[in-house]
Amino acid sequence: MAKSAQAYRTEPLAGRVSGSAGVQVTPASPAIRVSLRADPENAKALSKALGLDLPFKPKTSSGNLPGRLAAWLGPDEWLIIDEAGDPLADLRKAKVLHSAVDVSHRNTAILVSGEGARATLESGCPQNLSDAVFPVGAASRTVMGKIEVVIIRTGETEFRVECWRSFSDYAFAFLSDAARDCLA
Repeated sequence: MAKSAQAYRTEPLAGRVSGSAGVQVTPASPAIRVSLRADPENAKALSKALGLDLPFKPKTSSGNLPGRLAAWLGPDEWLIIDEAGDPLADLRKAKVLHSAVDVSHRNTAILVSGEGARATLESGCPQNLSDAVFPVGAASRTVMGKIEVVIIRTGETEFRVECWRSFSDYAFAFLSDAARDCLA
């Protein structure tokens, strides 16, 4: 009998940890990521299939990590992140027109936490991340340094930075340097 080979994806930042006295920079757990595009009129059926309400307000997210999270990226676009389930299987149950593309192979995430987390991110992001403008639950596609990222505020001092895998070394090094500088 012939042996079959099984390919396993290695997370690009596996085992890395960085930060300073007030900031921790760590890779996020592996997750399934889905780029969801749909007419807002179909969002109710999609929300039901996903088990969470898709956000409609700009710069918002819904759900709780760990688990399933939906981030608003545009009037008809969401990023679904799931660390435990299969959102694609759930979306197949919705009998409405939509586009759901697995982008798990493209993205990875970095968690930035601690009292200096916001200052660390602001060192390379032109967006206002203050509590008044970017509260817990806020989400936005923006830039950090020279790359496009999606930043999601998951707690008072916790942020999730989604980036393309090919830029993950740059993003991790950038955040590590900023973390060392932010409380110096």
